[in-house]
Amino acid sequence: MFWTVTLSLIEGFLATIKLFLLTLLFALPLGLVICQGSMSRIHIIRVPLKFLIWVIRGTPLMLQLLIIYYGPGIFLGINIWGSSGNGRFTAALIAFVINYACYFSEIYRGGIQSIPYGQYEAAQVLGMTRGQIFFKVILLQLIKRIVPPISNEVITLVKDTSLARVIAVYEIIWNGQTFIKSSGIIWPLFYTGAFYLLFSGLLTLLFNYIEERLSYFK
Repeated sequence: MFWTVTLSLIEGFLATIKLFLLTLLFALPLGLVICQGSMSRIHIIRVPLKFLIWVIRGTPLMLQLLIIYYGPGIFLGINIWGSSGNGRFTAALIAFVINYACYFSEIYRGGIQSIPYGQYEAAQVLGMTRGQIFFKVILLQLIKRIVPPISNEVITLVKDTSLARVIAVYEIIWNGQTFIKSSGIIWPLFYTGAFYLLFSGLLTLLFNYIEERLSYFK
């Protein structure tokens, strides 16, 4: 039984890792785009993005998952996701990417605004373009400042992936929960905690290493 449970949880954990990695792959760059838009001087760009950030940060991720998955079928009469597991996974991924991109955008914004404005002025005096200022002066300092809050969000994402089960995405907790119904045992559900703790521990070590590598800014 132990090995049966372990293999089932590993299968579910692979889905969890897939959702986790794809969310980061798309949300990190999208967050930077949203950040730039929310700081734009163009009213028609800035206001809608700020409204989107406010809505996403002010509502539960579980609600966003349900709306993105069931919304098109209810409001448009079209089930754009289909009934397959891939469709449910895609809906979950889109919900996670939008949610975390908005959170990352605020972290980016805080990091950018924390850079002393005198550095921008000094770079402009030296004749640097806006692109050169960002990549050669601001970017490395920005990374140093946002690593701690980004690491918190990334570790939170590990645990938030469990919410995908509300739209029947078969991640690790879903697999662990099935043993309660099929075999009447609950320990596999607690066993899932070991997977989360191990993965979160590895991420913590990774971000500690990154912070040490960036310590030359002190």
